[in-house]
Amino acid sequence: MAIHQWPATEQPREKLLKSGPAALSDAELLAIFLRTGVSGCSAVELARSLLVEYGSLKALFSAGQSRFCQTHGLGPVKYVQLQAVLEMARRYFWEELESLPALSSAAQARDFLFSKMRDLHSEVFSCVFLDSQHRLIAYEELFHGTLNQAPVFPREIARRVLGHNAAAVILSHNHPSGVAEPSMADRNITRLIQDALQLLDVRVLDHFVIGHGDAYSFAENGLL
Repeated sequence: MAIHQWPATEQPREKLLKSGPAALSDAELLAIFLRTGVSGCSAVELARSLLVEYGSLKALFSAGQSRFCQTHGLGPVKYVQLQAVLEMARRYFWEELESLPALSSAAQARDFLFSKMRDLHSEVFSCVFLDSQHRLIAYEELFHGTLNQAPVFPREIARRVLGHNAAAVILSHNHPSGVAEPSMADRNITRLIQDALQLLDVRVLDHFVIGHGDAYSFAENGLL
């Protein structure tokens, strides 16, 4: 049975309009994105089969272009649409942070950095630059590396801090393995960066390690 033949209360779009997006299942939300199914399979049925095939929305959304486009019911058009949706979500998070009078909690920074870095396939080290009132100045990905390592140079971070005239920074890097736990090397480089920026009277407010399902905060765990 086609979705338009379902009772109105069970159709994903009508259900969203009546009860809000949180009331929908992953399959129903994905079906709205897909818009149409394939021969003999409604959009919701297709969405359910995709979630079974990939295991989760996250796995589907982070699939590479080649695999995504080869999946039955998907293709280049859907891949482009999905990437646009994900990028809009990231920009929405950033604009929300920019609109705040000040960055007042680790949760605000975690939400943005998690959305920005969780799906990267190689390790990236980034910095959020803040002014003296902890208002956002800029976000930059400074160092790119391999699957499990990115070279980090405190001197370059100090140079960027001076370039932005920043008074504080939030550090972040991802673990493509998915485990959001800092290594001893992570702890050591954080101390080196702290020491370098202390000479400039610039505070390191936090360092986040981004995994697949969570983000580890150095500040919240007493490591800063």
